[in-house]
Amino acid sequence: MAAKMIIFAACVATTLAQYSAPAYKPAYSAPAYAAPKAYAPEPAYAPAPYSFEYAVNDPHTYDIHSQQESSDGYGNVKGSYSLVEADGSTRIVEYTADSYGFNADVKKIEGSGYKAPAYKPAYSAPSYSAPAYKPAYSAPAYSAPAYSAPAYSAPAYSAPAYSAPAYKPAYSAPSYSAPAYKPAYSAPSYSALAYKPAY
Repeated sequence: MAAKMIIFAACVATTLAQYSAPAYKPAYSAPAYAAPKAYAPEPAYAPAPYSFEYAVNDPHTYDIHSQQESSDGYGNVKGSYSLVEADGSTRIVEYTADSYGFNADVKKIEGSGYKAPAYKPAYSAPSYSAPAYKPAYSAPAYSAPAYSAPAYSAPAYSAPAYSAPAYKPAYSAPSYSAPAYKPAYSAPSYSALAYKPAY
């Protein structure tokens, strides 16, 4: 059995060896892509150092703050800002920004001599008393109506007079006599038999 399987496998291999696999040819041509355009290099700008500062002091809106900042033009920034909090303390922030990142140092100074006043409205609530209620009309006076109870007289009623009718049947009872009973047969007569013994 094993020999037959080996011979069959050899025949199949010989048959397949006579045919070569066809070369694959796609039905379309691959698109041709143009090389991407080279981007223009980023222009190099000369260092542009700057410096600014400002301060706001508005007692009507209680807005009191300031800031100052400077840069050397190479990405190194240094500055600070401050503001007055509602409780009268002052917050001061000093910061730097460079190649190492942003770093801030926050300080708080208690009681700098300023404190936001308590809010008081510019008007006083009017005082008024509730008016006494008085109706514009007087309630009408009603008098009890005078009336007399009607007098009713009992009606005079007389019982009707009638006599009971005498009962008289419209027929007379029939009279009949009882029939005399006579039987249709006569009673038989019996005679006593003389007894005679057989011996």
